[in-house]
Amino acid sequence: MIHIRVSPAPIDIAAEQARVEQGGAVATFTGLVRADDGVEELALEHYPGATEAALTRLAEEACARWSLTAASIVHRVGAMTPGERIVFVGTAAAHRAAALEACAFLIDRLKTDAPFWKRERRGDDARWVEQRDGDHAAAARWKAG
Repeated sequence: MIHIRVSPAPIDIAAEQARVEQGGAVATFTGLVRADDGVEELALEHYPGATEAALTRLAEEACARWSLTAASIVHRVGAMTPGERIVFVGTAAAHRAAALEACAFLIDRLKTDAPFWKRERRGDDARWVEQRDGDHAAAARWKAG
């Protein structure tokens, strides 16, 4: 079972975790908006349809690679403040190693492979956030080959 949602609505962790709990092992990741260097607001934009398709392709790849019984990616868009949940990734598999690896794969790859654009606001200053070299390095370790 694959579940993908991109929405401005807050993420209900209990509901999302329950969605992937299908016996065996479950691994989850929840990302929060950070207040790095005085960030007051993080606004995310996406390309509707394309973003969901990219996330679905990643989930399908994870399901095939690790024989997952479930994969869920829920990502917020819109304006958020520090401490709010921005992303939830959950995976379920027969064994913990597969669930953990698949969860790490999904969070690493969605940071570079899904069309999201981030803008940080600090007071009256707002700037677009570029992908970091570390994000690309993390995603690269999962490339087949």
